Amino acid sequence: MIRSRRVVTPEGIRPASVAIRGGRISGVESESAPAAGTSVLDFGEAVVMPGLVDTHVHVNEPGRTDWEGFETASRAAAAGGVTTLLDMPLNSVPPTTTIKGLEAKRRAAKGRCFVDVGFWGGLVPGNAEELLPLLDAGVFGFKCFLAPSGVPEFDEVREGDLRAALPPLVERGALLLVHAELPDRLNLGWNEKRRSYASYLASRPGAAEGEAAALLVRLSRDSGCRIHVLHLSSAEALAPLAEARGEGLPITAETCPHYLFFAAEEIPDGATQFKCAPPIREASNREFLWKALREGAIGMIVSDHSPAPPGKKMLGSGDFREAWGGISSLELTLAATWTAASERGFSIADVAEWMCRAPARLSGLDRRKGVLAPGADADIVVFRPEESFEVVPGRLHQRHKLTPYSGRVLKGVVEATFLRGKRIYDQGGFPAGPIGELLRP
Repeated sequence: MIRSRRVVTPEGIRPASVAIRGGRISGVESESAPAAGTSVLDFGEAVVMPGLVDTHVHVNEPGRTDWEGFETASRAAAAGGVTTLLDMPLNSVPPTTTIKGLEAKRRAAKGRCFVDVGFWGGLVPGNAEELLPLLDAGVFGFKCFLAPSGVPEFDEVREGDLRAALPPLVERGALLLVHAELPDRLNLGWNEKRRSYASYLASRPGAAEGEAAALLVRLSRDSGCRIHVLHLSSAEALAPLAEARGEGLPITAETCPHYLFFAAEEIPDGATQFKCAPPIREASNREFLWKALREGAIGMIVSDHSPAPPGKKMLGSGDFREAWGGISSLELTLAATWTAASERGFSIADVAEWMCRAPARLSGLDRRKGVLAPGADADIVVFRPEESFEVVPGRLHQRHKLTPYSGRVLKGVVEATFLRGKRIYDQGGFPAGPIGELLRP
């Protein structure tokens, strides 16, 4: 039994005891005497909340394990309160665009994960015949790019490719995840002031996201396909998404902590640790994203943890055009979000909706994950939201320690993380070892 004065339940935050039996929650009671033989952990005033479900993680193994890997990524996840992650299909070799690629992923992950792990499949030109077999083999849906992905083994798709691929996905109710930037609006070959963050930002304007969102709304309206817009950074995408929401179309969107925490005006020239795609935009744009979260136009927050070796970030030259785009933040995503959210009057219950329940709902895991309720897995985070810490890269558990959060003071400390009732992280380490399961829908 786990007790606290502040337990995040579906009905609100209240004093409660979470009873656990066989790895699942057997009850959540306001006052409950433990049965004989029950061990009781009382965390006092700490927040007890569901384990985070991060549906946007690039683990990069196999093939680019020198960038990250299942062991290091899942350790970082556990330390940050993430108990379930879904791995993206690219940045590994082979990518998860075939059954062979999925099998390679599972072999690489087996017995090495500290949290539960599932897999997205990939939609690329020419793999339409692989989609239904991948669904049958247990992927959670499919990711595609409208713009170049940055790796040669995962090509972008055009509107015609999507229209050809959608019918079997619609028939099966499968989810399509989209990196939504229209390539015609991007200036990927820009060659002036390559150390300038403003130049990089101008090369990927907000209109590229806005027009891509409008295209996806049309596709959803025409086909009925469930579509999810990944890592939304631009306020220009919000109007078409609001229109779709008003029509009741099955289209949703996420954003990421770095778009909600940082602002373009604060990024120095040459500071390529901040490079990601889509880019971090202006402070005024950031506040529109927070407004969209408040109003429900954006429904969830995930990390888009996308690491690479420091050499790939071109720190020496500060060349934004050549640097790998990606933010490493899996361990920090809860604290970074809470720091920014609490400044704007949001509650920890809001954060739990965005980072636990909504991602579980998106992936179809909401009966097991993302909620403290009878029958769910006993995936639990003990979080102290009033405490703060300075981000010291050397203390992080990801493979490479480079992060734009270095030196920042963040609010919210993860005291302990439980996976199916077993303590997998506390500030003394990882007592249970790699007990994470490989998930299927």
